[in-house]
Amino acid sequence: MKRALISLSDKSGIVEFAQGLVANDFEIISTGGTQKMLEEAGIKTLAVEEVTNFPEILDGRVKTLNPYIHGGLLGRRDLSEHVATMKKLAISPIDLVCVNLYPFKETITDPSKDFADAIENIDIGGPSMLRSAAKNFNDVTVVVDKADYEKVLDELNNEGNTTLATRKKLAAKAFEHTASYDAMIAHYFAEQLHEVAPEKLTLTYELESEMRYGENSHQPAWFYRDALPKKYAITSAKQLNGKQLSYNNIKDADAALRIAREFEEPTVVALKHMNPCGIGQADNLEKAWDLAYAADPISIFGGIIVLNRPVDVKTAEKMHKLFLEIIIAPSFEPAALEVLKQKKNLRLLELDFSAKDETPAFETVSVMGGLLVQEQDMTLEDLADWTVVTKKAPTKAQEKALLLALKAVKHTKSNAIVIANTERTLGIGAGQPNRIDSTKIAVGHAKEFIDDETVLASDAFFPMDDCVEYAAKNGIKAIIQPGGSIRDEDSIKMADKYGIAMLTTGIRHFRH
Repeated sequence: MKRALISLSDKSGIVEFAQGLVANDFEIISTGGTQKMLEEAGIKTLAVEEVTNFPEILDGRVKTLNPYIHGGLLGRRDLSEHVATMKKLAISPIDLVCVNLYPFKETITDPSKDFADAIENIDIGGPSMLRSAAKNFNDVTVVVDKADYEKVLDELNNEGNTTLATRKKLAAKAFEHTASYDAMIAHYFAEQLHEVAPEKLTLTYELESEMRYGENSHQPAWFYRDALPKKYAITSAKQLNGKQLSYNNIKDADAALRIAREFEEPTVVALKHMNPCGIGQADNLEKAWDLAYAADPISIFGGIIVLNRPVDVKTAEKMHKLFLEIIIAPSFEPAALEVLKQKKNLRLLELDFSAKDETPAFETVSVMGGLLVQEQDMTLEDLADWTVVTKKAPTKAQEKALLLALKAVKHTKSNAIVIANTERTLGIGAGQPNRIDSTKIAVGHAKEFIDDETVLASDAFFPMDDCVEYAAKNGIKAIIQPGGSIRDEDSIKMADKYGIAMLTTGIRHFRH
């Protein structure tokens, strides 16, 4: 008779699977709660102690770590020496292992659980059995995912055994599972130790979906989510309408959410190709939309929209008039949802904004042969940290405008220049190889709206005074920038020449 060892944390579907194994002449070995469930369902089992001739000890920490278990898993049936050793020591082969692991992930994400709870939910015997079974896939079937129960039973019913190809695939899945499990434990320990740059960086992600294509139609792509999901993230959004998100949609939506996180008042962010094309803030959402739209009514076409308040029907009706790719908000009023759903391809996403200020996450960028890791730029802009370096100081209105511009420029591709007033962005120059070209682009968009409250923000210092002069000649009244250039004094003198205010922050905001 063939033998199967079953030991599960998630027991859903196991009774039917075990019944299928018994129907295929398997004897079942089991442990603890799994054994109890199977016995109550009328499935006869052998306790692990009956196989090992050794009691479970140390509060269950040691029960399957035994030669009668691992010898039965690792013994090769095609090697006469292995077969002879197993026979001499009365070790019976184990032909199938069905194991999933202690709920470590569920434990560390439960706020009621502490470090001691996490440690007790680190599975030792389970991964060991999975690895032993997976290593010996020529002879042993290893099942770690209940989604595979049906396929395994189908092959047993039709072929009398699982195929080698299936066993090999299931073995790979088991190694992926244990690697992910160990990576999560390593990450948890690193967090507990406040270790920001571990010697070995272990990351684990779970496949969310296969994409239609990547950045371009000829590039295959896949979307993976963090094994420990964050609430304020595109991976946690609930899609209410529209077709599947594309690779570029996801990147753009993520960029827009990072910008929206900066604002507390009712705000609308419009984004295109990883850069903001309009940001509007007001005392109500409809007005904020009007301002964001007015910032760049051309570029907003086909854009990504994030609103940090529930969407009302009036705002929805205005957005409905445009072609938009994605709208993200904390919620949608039923009437607003009805209006927006008229466009079947418009992606509507609902997301919890209450967690937008959670602990900053690290972000990674792949390069050929490696990975760059950095903490997100979560600097909180504070007027008290700024230094007025010119003879003229900004007005209160200009200070408010400078804050908006600085929040926007932080999320604009370098070289970045943002021109704004107290309510919205007016012009954005992004991604140019020199700062003066970005300045000219931003001024070109803003020119007809420039007045005494209009300000400019730069993501990095001015290497020379040409940007300051160009801005001043075109009506800009105040400038904010990090400072730190060896030629800062030239820019300050130029600002004084034209009687405009300049402030420095001491913090650069490159975004590559």
